[in-house]
Amino acid sequence: MLYHLAEALDFAGVLNLFRYITFRSGAAVLTALAIGLVTGPRMIAWLRVKQGKGQPIREDGPASHLLTKRGTPTMGGLMILISLTVSTLLWARFDSLFVWTCLFVTLGFAFIGFTDDFAKVSKGSHKGIPGKARLALEFLIAGIACFLISDATDTVLYLPFVPFGIEMGPFYILFAAFIVTGFGNAVNLTDGLDGLATMPVIIAVGTFGLIAYLVGNTRFSDYLGILYVADAGELVVFCMAIVGACLAFLWYNAPPAAVFMGDTGSLALGGALGSVAVVTNHEVVLLVVGGLFVLETVSVIMQVASFKLTGKRIFKMAPIHHHFEEHGWAESTVVIRFWIISLVLALAGLATLKLR
Repeated sequence: MLYHLAEALDFAGVLNLFRYITFRSGAAVLTALAIGLVTGPRMIAWLRVKQGKGQPIREDGPASHLLTKRGTPTMGGLMILISLTVSTLLWARFDSLFVWTCLFVTLGFAFIGFTDDFAKVSKGSHKGIPGKARLALEFLIAGIACFLISDATDTVLYLPFVPFGIEMGPFYILFAAFIVTGFGNAVNLTDGLDGLATMPVIIAVGTFGLIAYLVGNTRFSDYLGILYVADAGELVVFCMAIVGACLAFLWYNAPPAAVFMGDTGSLALGGALGSVAVVTNHEVVLLVVGGLFVLETVSVIMQVASFKLTGKRIFKMAPIHHHFEEHGWAESTVVIRFWIISLVLALAGLATLKLR
């Protein structure tokens, strides 16, 4: 909005700064951070009053969680959504198809997550809406978004380390929708400890903000030998708004958490990350940068498959962060070590940009 206001005033004087994505991205971080920090206490107090007993805790989870996390309110993802949405609308250009599409996925997944959280709180159970129904809705939203941007992006699957890609044609929309849906649920699975999902999301989204900037700039994309996607650079504003919103949320989600993001936040953030990866045509790089989320998901799949086929479990508990808790690691130890893994994977993902 502010970009168009400055444009109407011919970018006179200091308003010329609004031309630059870098300036608007920095402003988006600070705006989202400020909104989140200011509204956080009131939002948490409101959620606590509305929810009473807070988020239902899994009885089959770590025994310590029944004592340390009982009564903590959930749906804190609303704090993130308000901050990132307001900040994005203030600082991004309204004529960007990519920004609107990524917002559509983020808010659509957030609605599904909110419905699921509300069902859990209302029933006093950790079981929300049926999994198949939730996946179907997520895939529908992701499919619509990928169809909307299919004409503005490439239908080639680009691979790291090789100078060519795989033309997927009409199947690309299904593949892209799978990536978006998959990462929405991958982040959701990772959100099991205080601060565990938030910082890896910040790292991954910040990394893809940089990738979006490079992809949307002809000079950098030519130098790196990566696909140029016109207007993809505008997604930097969106990504930085997410970073600011998540930093504010982490202030209240740091151990011991005053609030949980719930499915409302985790599904939305995962969907946002997946949609940015699709726009920039870096879906495979997302598997590296977001490798922690992939690991968490694979651990659940392996655990379920092993138990159904052999009656035995591979891990003491899944997702894998609970496995390490059962091994005696303190919650803070698991969280910080997983943050380190996320940072290393992000650096590895960035390294693939030049290794073509």
